[in-house]
Amino acid sequence: MAAWLVAALFFFYAFLQRVSPSVMVEELMRDFAVGAAILGHLSAFYFYAYAGLQIPIGVLLDRAGPRRLTTAAAALCALGSLIFALADSVAMASLGRLLVGAGAAFSWIGALTVITQFLPPQRFALMGGLTQAIGMVGAIFGQAPLAYAVGSIGWRSSVLALAVLALAFALALWLVIRDRPHAATASIGVGEGLRRVAGNPQTWLNAVFGLTMTGPMLAFAGLWGVPWLVTVHGMERPAAAATLSLMFVGWAIGSPLLGGLSDHWKRRKPVMVGASAVAGLALAAVFYLPHLPPAALAALIFVHGFGASCMVLAFASAREHNPEGLSSSTYGFINTAVIGSGALFQPLLGLLLDAQWDGALVSGSRVYSASAYALAFAVLPVGCMVGALVALLGRESFARPLAERAR
Repeated sequence: MAAWLVAALFFFYAFLQRVSPSVMVEELMRDFAVGAAILGHLSAFYFYAYAGLQIPIGVLLDRAGPRRLTTAAAALCALGSLIFALADSVAMASLGRLLVGAGAAFSWIGALTVITQFLPPQRFALMGGLTQAIGMVGAIFGQAPLAYAVGSIGWRSSVLALAVLALAFALALWLVIRDRPHAATASIGVGEGLRRVAGNPQTWLNAVFGLTMTGPMLAFAGLWGVPWLVTVHGMERPAAAATLSLMFVGWAIGSPLLGGLSDHWKRRKPVMVGASAVAGLALAAVFYLPHLPPAALAALIFVHGFGASCMVLAFASAREHNPEGLSSSTYGFINTAVIGSGALFQPLLGLLLDAQWDGALVSGSRVYSASAYALAFAVLPVGCMVGALVALLGRESFARPLAERAR
């Protein structure tokens, strides 16, 4: 359990880094003299590295175990944070963000690998949900608390503090985690294993489901939600960050509850379909119901997060539809799509906002109209409903491994 906890706390750190740009949007646009599209790409460099490395990381973890890999990954996060904090150009800042994403890329799959290797399989969805919940706590810390730090000591000093924290995690990971490489089927080579995972239609359906559930969190709560609440609802930035934090609270509560419920029922599909539909409807209400009072807005943001947290079941379902010895490779495949949602939606929303920008500036930062946000954000609830349809088309695993169902 100690190994799982340390791995889960590294995921906490990765999520804090993932959403951190959302509370320094104005400062980054001003200091680097960029608009929404370029800032979206700058923030998304984290996701470019994270998503691009998931499959190789899964293969490595299947064969080498998590101890050395996660330790080196945390150290890489420290280096990337240092470069980002000292950056004097968009190119240097992008490099720092890229390195942070590359290091953080080991966090989620590393934690799932520890669960797979050291904990009973019947507790996988529950423990995966608890890991996701700890990550959401990191996202919460990346909102209001980090916004306060940015306002108090500046964004550069705040990011330097994150570099120091990464070094502390590197030490803890090395001291606590021990390697127990998967008993991967010896006859399955790397290429053949990836071919089996990628050639399974259920893998792709779960990957698309994960992408659609995570997109709103990474693109809306992770970057564009704070300026939207400030501009459209007239909130102060700390209040906007605190309101958005309720989406992460919803994820934190929903992940273990929906994961545990699915384990108890021994059903994946009903939970995935129902929760994703709720997530889409709640998000549409957030964006398009007029004159919502702050309490109702906050409640709907929480409900969306609770429903979307069923994303964790994509990993459980995909694992149960693939050979057990390829579990980390399967996690890597699914997480490529999950994190790819940030690389896709963050710059996409930025491009849509820039296309409708009317030239308004405040303190050197671009300001976008309510109608511009309404059009750009439409892709997010639509994506959630696509996720519900994809889950409906998927095959039920009955929470049992592939080999067990084949008997």
